[in-house]
Amino acid sequence: MFQATRRRLAIWYTAVTAVLLLVFATGVYLYVRSTLIERVDDTLNHVVEVVVRSLVIDSAGAADRKYRVNIEASFRDNEDTVEDDRIDLEWFSPTGELLWSTFLTPLNVPIHANRTGETVRVFRGTENQRVREKVAQSRVPTLLRQVTERVQMGRQVLGYLRVSHPWFEVTKPSRQLILDLSLGISVMVISVAAIGWLLSGLAMEPVRESYQRLKQFTSDASHELRSPIAMIQTNVQVALADPDRSSEQHRQQLKVVERLTKRLGRLVDDLLFLARQDSGILQPSFSLCPLDALLIEVIEEQQLVASEKGIELSLDVVTASSSTFEETEEDFFTLQGDWDRLARLFTNLIGNALQYTPTEGKVDVELQRIIRRSNHPQLQVKVTDTGIGIPEDALPHIFDRFYRVDPARTRGTATGSGLGLAIAAAIVENHHGHIRIESTLNQGTIVTITLPQYRVETS
Repeated sequence: MFQATRRRLAIWYTAVTAVLLLVFATGVYLYVRSTLIERVDDTLNHVVEVVVRSLVIDSAGAADRKYRVNIEASFRDNEDTVEDDRIDLEWFSPTGELLWSTFLTPLNVPIHANRTGETVRVFRGTENQRVREKVAQSRVPTLLRQVTERVQMGRQVLGYLRVSHPWFEVTKPSRQLILDLSLGISVMVISVAAIGWLLSGLAMEPVRESYQRLKQFTSDASHELRSPIAMIQTNVQVALADPDRSSEQHRQQLKVVERLTKRLGRLVDDLLFLARQDSGILQPSFSLCPLDALLIEVIEEQQLVASEKGIELSLDVVTASSSTFEETEEDFFTLQGDWDRLARLFTNLIGNALQYTPTEGKVDVELQRIIRRSNHPQLQVKVTDTGIGIPEDALPHIFDRFYRVDPARTRGTATGSGLGLAIAAAIVENHHGHIRIESTLNQGTIVTITLPQYRVETS
């Protein structure tokens, strides 16, 4: 699926680029061709002006004011010049009869007085005068660009001057330009195809990673849901299969079902929270939140669990003697945050510390204010335990959803869903904070949460 999508992206990218290059090359070709034609026409018109000015006009009769062009005197000096410029001249009588030409063979092209220039196709023989008696005349198609000027004295038409230029002066560079543009477009299309394949691969990589995470998430969620559902079904089937059991046995089975349904409810709540978090539907409700009061409340809630396991749970609030701005003592640990989410964050972290700390262990929670980067105050909370620790190779994956370090860590305890730290990381991210975990195997773990503190204005 990903390869097919990547291939389609690369093909579309290459096709669009090829069309754009083709349009650009067509524009360049038309512009260059029109420029070449204009240059040839300008040259022909210039030759016409020069030749017309050099014509020697004689008077045929003074009484009737008739004039004629002296052909020998007029074109004797122009023949060599126009030959060097690959320009041919033709002089026609007023009736259209060819009187003089630089062509060896008449073109047999009708006269059309046209100063804008026209392209004509003629068939004529080989023009090498030295070998024309030895070589058979072969009819070769030739394209010429021609300008025809009607020469007159007053109202009397003296004749027609036609100037011709080989069309290959336009076609030859045009063909070379087509070849160069084709080669350039081919190289560019191949390069774009290769680059498009690489870019489509880079574009598809986040999609592939998201798909893999979604696939893993779905698989893990299905596994987590399947186990308690199967246990609920088993307990219900056993209870229904033996109606003669005592009420105490039924009560125990119902307690198991209740415990499993609570576990399912927590799992569904966690999944729903993460789904809403990813989609952006669940927006935090920020307000003034005293973090010291929140931690005191969370510690009080977790004291019962700590007492049952024989773990010492303590809270240490570190206060500084000076402050960067005037504020009341109550506002010293106050930040803009969502009380419910922050309570869930620290409940998860302290609950994990208690769960993985053995009896007679210790869990310390420390709150202090730190100043970093341009004197912006931050609140830092450290949760330190003397538990079993986390292997070093597992630390990079500790915030992955449904990730568990070792099944032996939860043996004999109420297992979680593997979403607690993922939810904690999401809550910290929502508050523009940072979470870091340091751990040493069989010695303990330190979780450090840093949250930015916005200045609280006092009235």
